[in-house]
Amino acid sequence: MKISQKLEYACRALSQLAKHHDGRTLTRLDDLAQREDISRSYLLQILNDLRRAGLIDSCRGAAGGYLLARPAGTISLRQVVESVDPALLQNSVTLDGESGPAIQSVWEKISIDLRDALNRITLESISAGPSSPMFFI
Repeated sequence: MKISQKLEYACRALSQLAKHHDGRTLTRLDDLAQREDISRSYLLQILNDLRRAGLIDSCRGAAGGYLLARPAGTISLRQVVESVDPALLQNSVTLDGESGPAIQSVWEKISIDLRDALNRITLESISAGPSSPMFFI
């Protein structure tokens, strides 16, 4: 699956904010950009999209920064996708031709399954990271 760079960066920035979320501590733009190795100016554009979508809050000034607008467990990956790359969730298959309706139906089902899966994944689960591997001897 090809994920846009913008969506990847949004997920990485939100994961950082989720790791440090206590409801009041701000994370500076420069810190986010450095931790995730993202251009400061590009990250600023992404954060503005996330702020407009109500996923994060920001505070201006020397002591300013960003924080999640609500707990990480209540923000789904679908909300992130809809904020920065809504085209990923759109079904562009037409009904043209004899096979068009059948093909469109299959892709619509896949699209619904993808939206459902994205709804189940939260920032909390993403920021927790992969679970420790189990080794059996």
